[in-house]
Amino acid sequence: MILLHSDTPWINRLAPRIKDFLSQDILEVSIDGKNIRGYRSPDAQSIWIRDYSDMLRGVRYFENDVKSVVQHFADTQALNGRIFDYFTTYPEKKPCERENWTKYVRVPVEADVEYRFVKAAWLAWQATGDFPWIRKLLPHLERALFYLMTDDQRWDQDYQLVKRPYTIDTWDFAYSAGKHEWLQFQIDKNTFWGIFHGDNTGLYEALICLSKICQTVDKPDKQNYYLQQAEKIKKRINKLCWNGRYYQHFIKLSDVEIPECKEDIQLSLSNPMAVNRGITDSAKAAAMFREYQYRADETGVFAPWFSIEPPFPDGIFGDEKLIAGAYINGGIFPLAGGELALAALENGFEKFGLEQLFKYENLTSNGESYLWYFPDGKASSIETSTSPDATPTDGWGSSAMLIALIQGLCGIKDEGHSFRNLSFSPKWTALGSKKAEFEISYSATEAGIGYTYELTDNEMLFALKGEFENIFAHILIPDQARVNGLKVDKQDVSYESCELNDSAYIDFHLSQTVNPIIKIELDTGT
Repeated sequence: MILLHSDTPWINRLAPRIKDFLSQDILEVSIDGKNIRGYRSPDAQSIWIRDYSDMLRGVRYFENDVKSVVQHFADTQALNGRIFDYFTTYPEKKPCERENWTKYVRVPVEADVEYRFVKAAWLAWQATGDFPWIRKLLPHLERALFYLMTDDQRWDQDYQLVKRPYTIDTWDFAYSAGKHEWLQFQIDKNTFWGIFHGDNTGLYEALICLSKICQTVDKPDKQNYYLQQAEKIKKRINKLCWNGRYYQHFIKLSDVEIPECKEDIQLSLSNPMAVNRGITDSAKAAAMFREYQYRADETGVFAPWFSIEPPFPDGIFGDEKLIAGAYINGGIFPLAGGELALAALENGFEKFGLEQLFKYENLTSNGESYLWYFPDGKASSIETSTSPDATPTDGWGSSAMLIALIQGLCGIKDEGHSFRNLSFSPKWTALGSKKAEFEISYSATEAGIGYTYELTDNEMLFALKGEFENIFAHILIPDQARVNGLKVDKQDVSYESCELNDSAYIDFHLSQTVNPIIKIELDTGT
């Protein structure tokens, strides 16, 4: 459940609209006598762990069943730890395919599947607090990351990082230099290898999640081990791929050059994800946002939600539809926009983040949201895609926008399960709002949190509803204002002031509190 009422009408429209998109993406299947309730990919009638692990961030506020999909991927895991990309019981390539088989697929060139499986398990556990389930699932999660970090086709021994064939960002077909007649999904003797930053930032986040799960089930040795592995990945990827402004798209391990392609300056969609996965510091994040602002002005696109910029030459991946500006070859993705909005809102570029949310609200005011758009704003279609479908209810991108709203603007991030340990970082002053009321809960358990917000000339007031073990507060204060004091339940509380880029915050910590009332006393010079 999500309820939001504020004095800024356009922001109030986002959550119910995205809920409507997600409600049309439900996909239920029955396999081996078990009912599985998931959410379909926007471009195929199937359940991909890639899409689902991202969509689950928003889905879990409306959906009771958040475990059956994760459990099915665990149940069908290979002995070596490999996870399938997707499963379906629906014909995919109509009209030539009509069989309602139960189908499982692993796209060989993909190196991002296992870490997404771990992230999905973490998100499902947060929404349920089901300790026996996550304890039983833990060996599957460990095997998945062990496979990713040891298999010869996934792990580079020299760099000690995840490798993959030369794909466009995290997508599932590789460059073959014309040695394959269509899109190349296979690994063969002609494969061009390299290090892609997104695989490794995703692995970093999954290792952090796995460390937290081990803490939850009281395995401190494993908790520390996975945390140490995460820090090693972080250091390696920042050393290898960070170019001073963003993460370079592809670090080549094979000798290959693509004619008429500006490979060295390509900015790809997993860059803002790196910020949200915790791989960057504030300086790197700021450099990245400035790069996005520059490219938005330079390219003139309707929104800087780049799949990749600049794109590859037309058709070089084996399909004539993959022209510059189409699909993953330079198309504009709400998925990237939602990640960019969240990253900016959480790193001192609040106005830039809110601009992305506003663009999305305006874009979807017709009740449609597509997986991707052309740079001029024209929506994708089956005719312009390599995929078998192009629904106007994209849950992948819309859920990314929703989490930017929930976590980035409203400032609610669950650090454990059931909102008992909460990061609280509302940004209402960046929006210019003076009043807001927000409630959110996980549908599976109805565990939730609510608060009201009010801003006057001399104070900010937050009245929270919930029972908390810890609240880690990082609250944006109005421009030009100075904090004179902080009271919680009428008692003075110590705090620290900090600045991030051009934004000022007040930071403090509360423990073992119920329904706290937070009053920040301000001097605004009025």
